[in-house]
Amino acid sequence: MAYATTNPYTGEVLANFPEATDQEVQTALSEAHAAFEKWRDTSFAERARIMNAAAAILRRDVDKYARLGTLEMGKLFAESKAEVILSAEIFEYYAKYAEELLKPESLPVADPAEGKAVLVHEPLGIVLAIEPWNFPFYQVVRIIAPQLSAGNAVLLKHASNLPQCAAACEELMNEAGLPKGLFRNLYTARRHTEVILNDPRVCGVALTGSEGAGTIIAGVAGKALKKATMELGGADAFIVLDDADVEKAAKWAVIGRHWNAGQVCVSAKRLIVADSIYDRFLELYKKGVSELKAGDPMDPSTTLAPLCSKGAMDDLHRQVTEAIKHGAKVEVIGPEVPGKGAFFRPLLMTGLDGDNAARHWEFFGPVTQLYRAKDENDAIRIANDSPYGLGGSVFTKDEARGARVAAKIRTGMVFINHPLVPKADLPFGGIKNSGYGRELIGLGIKEFVNHKLINTVDIDAPF
Repeated sequence: MAYATTNPYTGEVLANFPEATDQEVQTALSEAHAAFEKWRDTSFAERARIMNAAAAILRRDVDKYARLGTLEMGKLFAESKAEVILSAEIFEYYAKYAEELLKPESLPVADPAEGKAVLVHEPLGIVLAIEPWNFPFYQVVRIIAPQLSAGNAVLLKHASNLPQCAAACEELMNEAGLPKGLFRNLYTARRHTEVILNDPRVCGVALTGSEGAGTIIAGVAGKALKKATMELGGADAFIVLDDADVEKAAKWAVIGRHWNAGQVCVSAKRLIVADSIYDRFLELYKKGVSELKAGDPMDPSTTLAPLCSKGAMDDLHRQVTEAIKHGAKVEVIGPEVPGKGAFFRPLLMTGLDGDNAARHWEFFGPVTQLYRAKDENDAIRIANDSPYGLGGSVFTKDEARGARVAAKIRTGMVFINHPLVPKADLPFGGIKNSGYGRELIGLGIKEFVNHKLINTVDIDAPF
């Protein structure tokens, strides 16, 4: 596995990094465990101090981190800055709430003779974080902020095209004052994943990535009897009901599908539009997409970034070609794109009803699947006709109706009248082939802790 910085806009390879040696992995494990044994007894106040320090550094140096994200994976500079600020907010959230989220819980008992039962939440050890390229800092922070706050240690295996962002994450925590060994970036080889997960000092793995990668890593973790959380992408439905504000819904659809060049797990990938407003919505949507501007992601006027790599661009082209073979109809609706770089011109895909297998695929880039729904129930049917279950959106002027429809969509998250966007104080995760487990808030901080029962019973109580 080659770790290299390749600018997606220019195609230039800027730096290469060697894979970690077996000895480096073993050293990282030993140092992480030694640091964990001290960190687990460190006060929440001290942990919070370091989380706040990390947040302050991100806010102070937001441009530096944002430039690095744009350089390595190509996202718009403004989007990179927003990601860095979101990461700071996550650190601040756990600095403020970690102690409260993990405080011991008194349990109700049917008979006082059963004792005084308390549930305590204790850290377990080293967590392996395997993270993707589409959000170079946010994906890492949404693991390390809760896990370090809980008292665990974290080893990072970041995407191979983000070696400088990965190193910057470790440098950030060092500057924030985190004790040596508690968080380390490793340019691991494929064989190292099994080595790490089989180590008894490692308590589990948190992975965000493809369905295929999740299947492999979950299998390795399961064989090692290690806890795993999996966030594996999705094909989110964006439902526009017949009473929606069509103009605003179309505007949000353009944004929801094309932010981060469409390379987002919770992107609005499947637009499901009520029959009575379908034509008007389509007209507005196509107009909005056509007005996007592809170009240098550092240019403030650019609104459509390149994909993360030429390989990603080629893979998406092949996927679209295969969908056409299955009967999909494809229309170019996006603006002209530069001849250089990993750009993909936005496409609209229809003809996905019936037996077309492509309706179940995730298109990780600016390819929009469009469906015409006969009515509300048909829209729900189409939304649930997916192997994925990550997020979704419902647009309607009737909030009660929106909540009713949202309740019937089989996903982990639904937003009403807005595209789904991650926040520091909202949970993140899905069901079905989108994975399992939750990240952020109290759910995330409790994924890799021991929920230990301590029950104090009168010595003369009956057995």
